[in-house]
Amino acid sequence: MDAATKRIGADTAYAYLSRMWKNWRLSRAYPKRGATESVGAYGERVAAFFLERKGYIILERSYRQKSGEIDVIAVWERKVVVFVEVKTWAVCKENTGGPSDAVDSAKQEKISKTAMRYMKRHRLLESAGRADVIEIVLGSCPERPSIRHFENAFEAVGSFQMFS
Repeated sequence: MDAATKRIGADTAYAYLSRMWKNWRLSRAYPKRGATESVGAYGERVAAFFLERKGYIILERSYRQKSGEIDVIAVWERKVVVFVEVKTWAVCKENTGGPSDAVDSAKQEKISKTAMRYMKRHRLLESAGRADVIEIVLGSCPERPSIRHFENAFEAVGSFQMFS
């Protein structure tokens, strides 16, 4: 067996194992809601789980500063720092849009300021960043929530531009 044949075999095995790992990761059920857990806290936990399933690495959850709070901070493809705002409803109300509509300009400014402070504190100013919004509607079956992920949902608001 020559080196090229061994290499093809190794590549095939890696591709197979990678595909199996991804399928297993995507097949896991969402966690159940705790008896005393609020809808918002449960939504943040589900959002972190959802992002992990998609391949994100979670750095922080419920990061708080005096300028505001960011629900989830993650890394995508080891290059982009992602600041995620999670909005959760127990049920979807008719003719009200969706939970993501609650991320108005004031909330965007708070997220931008807090994200900038996080990036300064952790020396990430040279890294790319973006702001995402995840909306979750629990509905009648909380174990199977409706999730919508809006990548790069808004541009940084304020005097400094950190997103690319």
